[in-house]
Amino acid sequence: MAEAGGLLGDIGRAGRYMAQSLRLMVGVPDYGTYVAHMQATHPDQAPMNYEEFFRERQAARYGARMGRCC
Repeated sequence: MAEAGGLLGDIGRAGRYMAQSLRLMVGVPDYGTYVAHMQATHPDQAPMNYEEFFRERQAARYGARMGRCC
């Protein structure tokens, strides 16, 4: 039965990685990964809240092209 639990855990991890990959492909930023990164590598800095993070990621992705058609 231990194998079944391991297999289910592997399937769950694969599903999470797949979902994260799909979000990145369509440009939806992963806030959870950002917060984990900030806690691990920059514990002295407070992470942005979700709204700030989303706006910053949109600006980084679209930059000067925002509001222009071409």
